[in-house]
Amino acid sequence: MSESLEQTEPSLVYQWVTQALAGDQGASRQLVEHLYPVVIRIVRSHLPRRMDEQDLAQEVYMKVFDRLPQYRRDVPVEHWVSRIAVTTCIDKLRSQKRRPELRLADLTEDEAAMVEKGAALEAENDQAAPLKARDLVAKVLETLSPEDRLIVSLLELEEKSLKEVQLITGWNLPLIKVRAFRARQKLKKHLEKLKWDI
Repeated sequence: MSESLEQTEPSLVYQWVTQALAGDQGASRQLVEHLYPVVIRIVRSHLPRRMDEQDLAQEVYMKVFDRLPQYRRDVPVEHWVSRIAVTTCIDKLRSQKRRPELRLADLTEDEAAMVEKGAALEAENDQAAPLKARDLVAKVLETLSPEDRLIVSLLELEEKSLKEVQLITGWNLPLIKVRAFRARQKLKKHLEKLKWDI
């Protein structure tokens, strides 16, 4: 990457957009490089099972360049692209066939043991525990709807503020708060069910 998001002047980014619309391949490449951290962060945090992150990122870029003529300068390019990336991820999650609930049989032996004994106690002595815990969290999150999964990921895993979530998703604050509350309740039920199934 040539420059970080913070170092790139908005006027330069708008210039790349204008040049990309005129067919300048170099400007298009610069725009992709500039937007890569935004796109890949969203894709990684909302990646459907059995899907390659680079394939999904490529799909986001295709939509971005397809819709580039519709871009108005009323919001930063990064926010506009974030919404496209989030929508693309949600659409992929919706189209993927998922089971409505997570069962103990869906977990590996290590994951089941973490649920049974408590991840916090095991993590102290097990170097692989963070990876196992992350996989367990991903599987539990997959039981949520794409929208609820997005809200929980942004608020809890990425520690975004409500205002940041609003900018990324385009949803209003009451909707975000209600979705977050309901998603947390669903997660709690799934984790309690896993404990009792053991």
